Amino acid sequence: MSAIKKFQVTFDCAEPERLARFWCEVLGYVAPPPPEGFTTWDDFNRTLPPEERGSWFACSDPSGVGPRLYFQRVPEGKIVKNRVHLDVRVGTGLVGEERLATLEAECARLVALGATHVRTLYADEENESCIPMLDIEGNEFCID
Repeated sequence: MSAIKKFQVTFDCAEPERLARFWCEVLGYVAPPPPEGFTTWDDFNRTLPPEERGSWFACSDPSGVGPRLYFQRVPEGKIVKNRVHLDVRVGTGLVGEERLATLEAECARLVALGATHVRTLYADEENESCIPMLDIEGNEFCID
């Protein structure tokens, strides 16, 4: 049996490019250049039929380590809690007040980008501190 080496995380959303650019800022990811022969993604989108314009966007880890993120427009809005969410690891290796300060600083940065701070869950004997959040389209994620 062969091991899976790469995978992509796909988001259903209303505004693919807007949501992709939000996640680029969160994760330090980059958007790909527009297709060959086009100066911008807007130039490329203008060549598509109206119903396909802006229907998808992608971004990737510039180091090539993390998964590619793909965003596809869907007609329906988000209704219930996500069954899968991303955990953005910003406090790895930190403990105590230093870890909490790092999480709170990252939370403030993400709120400035349009994310919503849901609550802060403080560490107990079984769990690490984490901060559940919502992205700009209401998708759940955590920073920990």
